[in-house]
Amino acid sequence: MKWAALIAWLITAGGGFVLLSIWLMRGGMQQAQEAGNRIRPPLILSHFLLAAGGLVVWIIFLISDNDALAWIAFAILAVAAVLGFMMFAIWLRRRQARTGGGAEITATGVPAEQHFPVSVVGVHGLLAVTTVVLVLLTALDVGGS
Repeated sequence: MKWAALIAWLITAGGGFVLLSIWLMRGGMQQAQEAGNRIRPPLILSHFLLAAGGLVVWIIFLISDNDALAWIAFAILAVAAVLGFMMFAIWLRRRQARTGGGAEITATGVPAEQHFPVSVVGVHGLLAVTTVVLVLLTALDVGGS
């Protein structure tokens, strides 16, 4: 199960890297000063750094087989997941407003995250949930090592 968690985490990270790249290319870093409900740089960068840091801790856990590291990786991942859910909520609200013809979108421009492909967002989210569950089950030692 710990190896399945690693594979899920790596694929999730790949999707996250695609989303971060799109966000950066579409001017996400310049959104810090713009009006409206947008994914701000501190939120997305914190999510990225926590997820990447947790992955490093997970890899060290796999090498050392230290159970405490599994729990540390899970805690880091849990915080990253909460931040990810916050970004998903912002993205979804803006997307629904855009498809509903909301005036807020036209008044403030299209946020960088509104260029995310729905399929990548969906797969990234599903794999993220899978990763959290697998890491938790491994930390609980469900199914043995």
